[in-house]
Amino acid sequence: MHAPLMPATAPFVWQVGALCRAIAGALEQKFNPVAVRGEISGFSRASSGHCYFQIKDGQGQIRCAMFRRAAALVDFSPRDGDLVELRGRLSVYEARGDLQLVVESLQRAGAGALMEQFLRLKARLESEGLFDPARKRPLPALPRGIGLVTSPGAAALHDVVTALRRRLPHVPVLLAPALVQGADAPADLVRALQRLYGHARAGSGTPVDLILLVRGGGSVEDLWAFNDEALARCIVQSPVPLVSGVGHETDFSIADFVADLRAPTPTAAAELAAQPREVWLAVLDGMAARLHDAATRSLDARAQRLDQAAARLGRPSQGAGRQRLHLAQLAQRMQHGVATQLAQRRHRLDVQQPRLDAALQGRVQRARSALAHAGRGLELLDPRVVLQRGYAWLTDAAGGTVTSVAQLPQGATVRATLADGEADLQVRKTGRV
Repeated sequence: MHAPLMPATAPFVWQVGALCRAIAGALEQKFNPVAVRGEISGFSRASSGHCYFQIKDGQGQIRCAMFRRAAALVDFSPRDGDLVELRGRLSVYEARGDLQLVVESLQRAGAGALMEQFLRLKARLESEGLFDPARKRPLPALPRGIGLVTSPGAAALHDVVTALRRRLPHVPVLLAPALVQGADAPADLVRALQRLYGHARAGSGTPVDLILLVRGGGSVEDLWAFNDEALARCIVQSPVPLVSGVGHETDFSIADFVADLRAPTPTAAAELAAQPREVWLAVLDGMAARLHDAATRSLDARAQRLDQAAARLGRPSQGAGRQRLHLAQLAQRMQHGVATQLAQRRHRLDVQQPRLDAALQGRVQRARSALAHAGRGLELLDPRVVLQRGYAWLTDAAGGTVTSVAQLPQGATVRATLADGEADLQVRKTGRV
């Protein structure tokens, strides 16, 4: 009897949970992350905030789970039949062994292309400095007039006007109606803004110190008019601060980034534009109270000064006595100061006198020496000294000094002055040396 034939190698025996985890790991490595386009079916939202549905097309369907964190980021209310694009990761729900797609982001089909267009425009305008916080202007605290751009039939108009009437009923609101949805909306919004810019620049008629650009919520396609480049550049040219309140709090548009201030909703835009009337009344009450306190303190201080002045006027002898005492003190200080100055100067004179005497004697001695030296010099220059050495001084008949034989013709009479007298001489003969 032969033993039964057995396969060469037996298959590995898996635990069910381990097999599910292995399949999940293989899916993770092979497919994730994954993006899927399809139609929502069987959508439900649990009390925990998690959402469960299927994504399907004509050839198949996949179970989907979107947890509360991701569901909170969805900017619309998903419904059965919506065509959507989602991103997530494939996994296996081990409790049932079901293949499921854990959704991390969900948007309407076609929104992805719009988002890429939005991001490209946003990056370009940001690089040009249109989003720079330095060019954003603060809102006026008390606007004289507010310009409003929105659709006349929109709920946003009612919300904004109601909020402004509640907060600042005395401030006029100038409506510039415009389309807020559709292909013609961007150009219509630009025209409406330009009309308000004219009012703001004119300085006449209804003043416009602030502009509100508002629209209620909607899908990405509904709000797309506010992502127009021409509209963005028009907003930047606003002569007065401009607030953008487009969509809901989770909605962002290019208009929000270029405006001076972004409001999460149209109502919030109105509330940012105007402090409540009660706030300003409270400010006025506070200022009045501070003014009253300051006036009271000033009156009290002046009354005290008046009392002190009256007390001084009532007893003038006391004031005169204080003044006499003060004058006596000043006289004493003056006498002491004068005596001190005189003593100091006498001391300085006593110290300087010997030095002055010595200096004078020295100068006199030097003057005498200089005088004697000058006398000797004059004596040396005296002509009589020269005559004593045997020389004579000749003068002609006119008394002029004779210095050359050319002045002595033959027979001329000259006078010779000698050391001890004079003699008249007659020229008999001349000759040159």
